[in-house]
Amino acid sequence: MIYNRADIVNFMKPTAEAEKYNRMTGFTEAGKSMNASTYDRRYVDEKTERSDVIAYAPEIGYNFDRMTDNAVHTRIAEIHDKELVGQTVEIVTVNFNEKGTAENSFKARKRVYSVVPDGDGDSTDAYTYSGAFKANGDIVEGVATSTDDWKTCTFTSDTASEASAQNEEETGTGD
Repeated sequence: MIYNRADIVNFMKPTAEAEKYNRMTGFTEAGKSMNASTYDRRYVDEKTERSDVIAYAPEIGYNFDRMTDNAVHTRIAEIHDKELVGQTVEIVTVNFNEKGTAENSFKARKRVYSVVPDGDGDSTDAYTYSGAFKANGDIVEGVATSTDDWKTCTFTSDTASEASAQNEEETGTGD
């Protein structure tokens, strides 16, 4: 069965203090580019060139229609409008095709991204913003859960789950 684009959804922390991640609604573009760096060479005794991937510089290109009462839009628009520098956001990407270990949980990946504004106001239909979220740290594997029909989610890293399970084993508080 083919993956539906709407089944892989981004959530963003609207503030550093927020405990939950808000669903990133109203985005007309959120495609991810891997931007792989390669080590390319051709050996004198071979007819073809060899390439090895040695690094990535992932980014998520974004466009959204600015909506009122949307904390994610407000945060990104603030960065654009005030020309703020050095701004990062945490984004969790939830894959609704891959169930997590707990009930109503799904596999997810979290990463800190730098917000790189490009433009705004390019449409006559709605006020739009565009730019890119560029990776600013390693990816963290985990699971996401929600108690409000996926308007927001919480994220638990696999290492946190493993540490909690190990702690339960060591203290005898597990099953």
